[in-house]
Order: sequence, then structure tokens, then C-alpha cells
Amino acid sequence: MSRTSAELTERFGSPLYVYDLDRLREAREQLRAALPPQFTLFYSLKANPHPELARALGEGEGACRAEVSSAGELGAALQAGFPAAEILYTGPGKTTEELHTALGHGVRQFSVESLTDLRRVGRAAETYGVVADCLLRVNNETAAASTSIRMTGTSSQFGIDGETLAGLVPDLLSVPHTRVVGAHFFPLSNSRDEQSLIAEFQQSIATAARLRDELGLPMRFLDIGGGFAAPYATPGSRPGYEKLRHELESALDLHFPGWRDGGVEIACESGRYLVGGCGELHTTVTNIKESRGRKFVILDAGINTFGGMAGLGRLLPLSVHVDGADPDAERETASLVGPLCTPGDVLGRNVDVPGLTEGDVLTVPNAGAYGVTASLLHFLSRPAPAEVVVSGGEVVAASRLQFVRTSLPDHPGRPE
Repeated sequence: MSRTSAELTERFGSPLYVYDLDRLREAREQLRAALPPQFTLFYSLKANPHPELARALGEGEGACRAEVSSAGELGAALQAGFPAAEILYTGPGKTTEELHTALGHGVRQFSVESLTDLRRVGRAAETYGVVADCLLRVNNETAAASTSIRMTGTSSQFGIDGETLAGLVPDLLSVPHTRVVGAHFFPLSNSRDEQSLIAEFQQSIATAARLRDELGLPMRFLDIGGGFAAPYATPGSRPGYEKLRHELESALDLHFPGWRDGGVEIACESGRYLVGGCGELHTTVTNIKESRGRKFVILDAGINTFGGMAGLGRLLPLSVHVDGADPDAERETASLVGPLCTPGDVLGRNVDVPGLTEGDVLTVPNAGAYGVTASLLHFLSRPAPAEVVVSGGEVVAASRLQFVRTSLPDHPGRPE
């Protein structure tokens, strides 16, 4: 990003997210190169639902389709220009109301987590006189990888337990106004270990073939999930997956002959890998104090701005840099804390920083994924950070999420 953090925060305020579309497209190109060219690639809006980022990923060579798991993400995807009929709607808690919203906008493809989930989709589809294409999300009994964030292989709200499918298939295939077209797997997340990622994909492909052959499960569409890693709030680059394409092609040739010619559509999905490296968070030092031998650097960004899934109780291994700081200057250790009235508002403890003064602008790298909307955004009712999108070094969009309280219809009114 050609402009300095100080220039951008002076213009748009602080705290400030800056997203670079050139970096975004570079990440998509890198991931596309690691996958067979026939693959469908979904962008998971949960990583960052900013419509400008989604629009850039949905346009041009290697364009992605959208994967959403809420009505809000659906709205962002539609605003970004994704055709509703090509959007995949996922998630374990789809309500009847949001299914009506999705179907009413033209969404026709869903990933379902249970028989009851599938029946709920069918009842909603009946209202519109349509048939919904559904993928069965499968929770495998075993895991092929021992690293990364596990999503399946244990008791979970995600997916249909693989060992129960044999008894469920007749009911799953007979739900009115639905058509089971394939399977959906998502066994792990954020895997820097290529061999673990490959092993999980191989297991998912083999399992899908077994479900087709042994249970007669239709397999016109197979989504093998994601798990592609990216650094988060620390310097570094995305991992390369040098062997992935060859290993995927080999597994698919073995289990799904004809897949190269469209006999079955193969898909995977990514969020953090595509957007993580395109974003930076700029935050300003508002105060510096010492307490019982420890230094605290108080910032205008806290867990309401960059929570890093704060509700999960994670403390980030945060790194920051300061524009124009002398690289040879003496360093110190400090806790980076936010402006909220809670001792839990800590972005990082024992962070290595240059000597700081009030007004310095710090930059958190690799902050494009799980930033604004993964934070405790409305806690203490502070304003959301500004978000700026740049391309070719120039600002192309600037916005801020707003919180607006609206009255509900048929409200009882204030008591007299």
C-alpha cells in the first residue's frame, strides 16, 4: 500500500482498516494456481463480508462464487453482484425466516447439516414452488490430520454423522421440494501443513465415492471444503501448496473418473487465504502509562475493532509497526490495550514495540480476515472503524458500518 498509515488516518480517521484489491487478486491467483483448473472456488464471506472485496473476488479471471451463512452475508453477496442462483447457503442454524429470504432472492443451493435442516429447506421451498438443490454436509468419524483447527471427527453441530447416513439416506432422498445433489465436507481450518490438508481432501473424496457406491447417494456436486491458511495479525506470507493440485487430480481420477469433463462438479472454499493478506489495521496511541512496573500502550482500537474472535477468549500474538520508526532505535515491551472499560480489552501482552509517544499510528499487518465483523463491534457503543479500499495505490471506496435502532412492527409501545 503506497500511502502511509499516518496519511490515511489523517484523511479518514482512526482506527482504520485498509484493504488492497491488488493483494486480494494476487491471493486468488495464487490459490487458483494450487488447484485443478476445473474447480469451482467459493469465497466464504464470513472472513470479511465487505461488498467491495467480495465484488473483486467475484469478477475477472478466476472469479469466485459466494458462500454465505446468514441473511446479512447474503445481502452483501447480492450487493457485490453475485448471481443468487450460484450462491451456496450454509450453516447449522438456518431459520425459516432466513430461508424464505434466501429463496425469495433466488438462492437455490444449500448445504444442510441434518435431516431436520433439510426438511426445513423443503418446507420453505414449497412456498415458492421450487426445488432446492442440497448438499449433505458430512461429519466423518475419523480425521486424517492431527494439526490445525478441527471442524469434524467428533460430536458437532456441523454435519451429519457419517456412521448414521446408511439409515438416513431413504429419508434424505425423499424430502419434498429438495433434491440431494452431492456432499459437503469441511474437516479442518487454517492448515499450514500441506500434507495434512492433502490427507483430509483425499479422505473426503474417498468418503464421497463410498457414499455414492454403497448408499446410492447422488454425487453430481462435491464440495471438499477449505482449510487454506494465512498469517493473522503478524508479518508473513501465505503458505504455498506445491503438491496440492497433483494430489487432488490423482485422488479424483481414482474415485471420480470423468470429473475433468464435468461428470461431477468439484468445489472448495476459502476465506482467510483470499482476504487475510489484503488488509491492515491502523490504530493510534491515545495514552501511555506504567502500572507496577508494566507499560501499557492505550490505543483507539480494542477488541471491539480487532477482536480476533474475542468471544473465544483468544489473545492474539499481535505484531505492529510504526511508519517512519528508526529500525535501529531501542525496543521495549508493552501491553497493547484498547479504549474499553473492561480489563479484557487487551490486543496483546509483552509485545515488542519501538519507543512510542502519544499520537503515533501503529499498523497491524495481515488483518484482512476476521477483523471488523469478528469483533465485539457494538460493545460500549463506540463507533465502528472506518474501512477504506485501495487499488493501484489509490482509494476507490471508503465507508463505515453504522448502528441504527429501528422500531419493530406491532410493538406494544411504552407503558402508560
